[in-house]
Amino acid sequence: MSHTILLIHPKPCSLTRTYSEYESVKECLEAICQIYEEHLKRQSPNLPTITYDIVKLFDFIDSFVDIACVVYQRSTATYAPYSKEWIKDQIYELFRQSAMKTASGQ
Repeated sequence: MSHTILLIHPKPCSLTRTYSEYESVKECLEAICQIYEEHLKRQSPNLPTITYDIVKLFDFIDSFVDIACVVYQRSTATYAPYSKEWIKDQIYELFRQSAMKTASGQ
């Protein structure tokens, strides 16, 4: 569990910048997915369920002016910054692990 701060700048206007705090990287990544899911629900409010693929999620992430995480590093007692590409790599790994658990029946 590493305290993680998510920095989001979705649109060119500086007033759209925001941040959120999470107890772990995984919790932060799940929140990014939830932000996308809420975006999809607003676009299609009459759909009973929302489904999407990771490519569309990555397109959504790429549409932001900027998105980054800063993650607490216990070994140095500092925060390390991580880029949009790192976030997408971590989400890919999260999806891959989830798919493996589903395939194995867990």
